[in-house]
Amino acid sequence: MMNRVVLVGRLTKDPDLRYTPSGVPVATFTLAVNRTFTNQQGEKEADFINCVIWRRPAENAANYLKKGSLAGVDGRIQTRSYEGQDDKRVYITEVVAESVQFLDTRNRNQPNQQSQPHNQGFTNEGHFANTRPYDDNLPF
Repeated sequence: MMNRVVLVGRLTKDPDLRYTPSGVPVATFTLAVNRTFTNQQGEKEADFINCVIWRRPAENAANYLKKGSLAGVDGRIQTRSYEGQDDKRVYITEVVAESVQFLDTRNRNQPNQQSQPHNQGFTNEGHFANTRPYDDNLPF
């Protein structure tokens, strides 16, 4: 069986970093991923994918990613459910990231400074991961 997801998109808001009762870091964020086609009005639509990452990479994501950051996510799809306040079952589908690559320039929002490619990230095992240089021509 195979359960593998690779996404490239922009964060819709800053990552939310929390800690489990035993002190394990976990970050959640939503990635807006453009679809490859346009709708009937000629506009591109996007899917908003919920992502979660654990341990040291969660802290790195919270420290280095922010709303609008271009990121690559490699992981798997996971579903879970819980009992809502109205006693109805709530189902959640999310991507559990095994690695996140930071694909933006370091000083994207600081026009007076020279931009450097920020093409690095961390795997969920905590190892440093190099990525290919980003492409400013991506549709995100």
